[in-house]
Amino acid sequence: MDQIVLKNVTKRFTTKTLGTVTAVDNINLTVREGECFSFLGPSGCGKTTILRMIAGFEDLSEGEIHLCGQPVSLKDKNLYVPPEERGLGMVFQAFAVWPHMDIFTNVAFPLQVKKAPKAEIRDRVAEALRHTNLSGMEKVYPSELSGGQQQRIALARAIVTNPKVMLLDEPLSNLDPKLRESMRFEIKALQKKFNFTIIFVTHDQSEAMALSDRMMVMDMGKIVQIDTPRNLYNKPQNRFVHSFLGQSSFIKVVVKDGKVYPKNDPATEIPCAPPEGRSGEMLLATRPNSISLNREKGFPTKIEKRIFLTDCTEYLVLVGDDVVKIQTPHRNSFRQGEECRIDIAAPMWYDADDGISEEERNRRQLI
Repeated sequence: MDQIVLKNVTKRFTTKTLGTVTAVDNINLTVREGECFSFLGPSGCGKTTILRMIAGFEDLSEGEIHLCGQPVSLKDKNLYVPPEERGLGMVFQAFAVWPHMDIFTNVAFPLQVKKAPKAEIRDRVAEALRHTNLSGMEKVYPSELSGGQQQRIALARAIVTNPKVMLLDEPLSNLDPKLRESMRFEIKALQKKFNFTIIFVTHDQSEAMALSDRMMVMDMGKIVQIDTPRNLYNKPQNRFVHSFLGQSSFIKVVVKDGKVYPKNDPATEIPCAPPEGRSGEMLLATRPNSISLNREKGFPTKIEKRIFLTDCTEYLVLVGDDVVKIQTPHRNSFRQGEECRIDIAAPMWYDADDGISEEERNRRQLI
């Protein structure tokens, strides 16, 4: 069943300094029941604006939004269902817990607004606290707790109403790395227990890939690619997706007579197979840990810089005019300045003009 449907959704903002900006540009999207679906992209790409329109905190400029088979925003018919009537659970980057209320009252608040019976409130709050590891802390105030425990209060408050859809907006970004990792597992466990659909907004690629069944990568108000985490990482459709998901190494090349040369270095071939039938300038893309650094096979170069990292050694080499990043196990050791060769086994190829508009992206971050 399709639980969240967006049809031709557009949102425009008008500011005094920047004029009119289309923050979300004609988005069509379907999220299935029980799915964990992540919105991923840089600041200003429109992902949080879409989440706020689904929640009802922002109205549409154009388009339709349907939740659980029912329309909640129809711009052409002037239909708008307020947030409190959409039946959604929400957890935000700021923990958004009320410091003057104890944990029980914080979690019970949505049920009290709905005037649920006291016995039902007591039982459902107890269940929500049990599943977020907060049992026995009903009378404790948020100021007495760590950031992770405060975020658990927000999760408990979100699940206490048994929502069919949970909206998570950067819910882990204020936590330390170790706690973020453990909270990912807790969120997935809650989803399995309560069987809700998750819309997860983040700019953290590893977080999205760990949690998601599918992900949507956005840039400048548009959908760039939707797929599973594995396919997005292994088959990015353009340079932007490649560079945004994981680390990337790019080399500007010229393809001539079935051979590949660094741009501005037509004398030294890069031994790899170019796309069939292509010639001229292209962009070769690969992952730093997919490049073989050795002394016998591949493109000849030398180590410009060596950096020791916790789980690998990172090397920088020159290929034509491009500085290429390579990551290898520590046992594969080269000295700075040493001659070497690099072998690129499975490159990805993009058009030479497949660039990104940093100027427009920076402008959007000001909105």
